[in-house]
Amino acid sequence: MKTLLAVLAPVVLTVSCANVTPQGRIERHPGLYATLSARDKQLVQTGTIARGMSADAVWLAWGEPSSKFYGAKGPRPSERWIYTSSEPVYTTNFFGGLGYGSYGPYRYRSYGYGFGPEVSYVPRTSATVEFVNQKVESWERKR
Repeated sequence: MKTLLAVLAPVVLTVSCANVTPQGRIERHPGLYATLSARDKQLVQTGTIARGMSADAVWLAWGEPSSKFYGAKGPRPSERWIYTSSEPVYTTNFFGGLGYGSYGPYRYRSYGYGFGPEVSYVPRTSATVEFVNQKVESWERKR
């Protein structure tokens, strides 16, 4: 068991600490980066995108989108990439309510059960990129 843990710990650590920055994607895919124009290379290194960039350049700059939608703008094929992030939602305690209960021969007023505040995380759209003919037509990103 200890041997298994000793073997799996570095593997899990390596996978969980995988580089998710533009520089990490460039290092893992140098051939893809080499096909970009000089302007796109400079933008990808800073993690920004601009109109006219290819889908490969956007992928290197921002990473894999959470979802993709395909369609058409007039006669031209279009594609929309949606990026999501998790935002915290703070909730107040759960309250069981007022009421009467009984315990043996005695009746008492109950105020329910309270639980402390909780934090839940919900997905929110953080950025969208629209491609027309495989080039960035428009994009927006949450500040």
